[in-house]
Amino acid sequence: MARISNGLITIINILTLLVSFVVIGVGAYFSLQTNSVCQKFLHWPVLILGIFLLVISILGIIGSCCRVSFFLWIYLFAMFMLSLAMVVLTVFVFIVTNKGVGDVISGHGYKEYRLGDYSSWLQKQVGNYNTWSKIESCLKSAEVCHGFTEKELISANEFYKKNLSPIQSSCCKPPTYCGYDYVNATYWQAPKSGLKSTDADCKAWSNNQEKLCYSCNSCKAGVLATLKTKWKEIAIFNVAIIVFFILVYTIGCCAMKNSQSDRYRRQFYGHH
Repeated sequence: MARISNGLITIINILTLLVSFVVIGVGAYFSLQTNSVCQKFLHWPVLILGIFLLVISILGIIGSCCRVSFFLWIYLFAMFMLSLAMVVLTVFVFIVTNKGVGDVISGHGYKEYRLGDYSSWLQKQVGNYNTWSKIESCLKSAEVCHGFTEKELISANEFYKKNLSPIQSSCCKPPTYCGYDYVNATYWQAPKSGLKSTDADCKAWSNNQEKLCYSCNSCKAGVLATLKTKWKEIAIFNVAIIVFFILVYTIGCCAMKNSQSDRYRRQFYGHH
């Protein structure tokens, strides 16, 4: 049993070590992409995760192969804290993404989104000027509205039936309740009778392809709708990771116990 638990810990940590090299490589790749605000924003978390996995896997390998109790203690503590952090993060994600659904628009193939429908924590995050400036740069860099130029010649009825993504529906066109008249997919005109709403988003809309509705609250809501879907997928994946960490932690405890038993036996037989 001692050999099995130590062997499993060694194999698992060798695999983790290989994964850490990949993660660090991806982080380094992001850091070299100096022309992309999005990739610059991503590289630090990825690098930190990769370095953490590298250190923890080395501790696990040394502790299990050489049966060094000190390294195993550090390894088990790190695994426990990581598992606890994953549980807290997963619960937090489920809580903050519990609110917020798109509004179904009659006769339209897409939904529209309102910022007030989301949790106050999420609203606060996208409401921060610096944070939103980075997100806006990412949206422009990703050319999320670029596909609208291909729809430029379609009729209004055809456009309304399109299945737009939350970001496209919220950032690339004015909100339906404003009452703008459709000219083409990239140009909307205010009716002579005036807009139907005095909402700030209606005034923020611009036919300038560099502005559009990127500064609208509806655009922020569309981003949150996308994040909500992605975060819930990640949270479900995190549950599987937590189960795996608990299994590794249990095996690590067995390896630790075996290491201590071996040490006591060596001390006992050394004195007899």
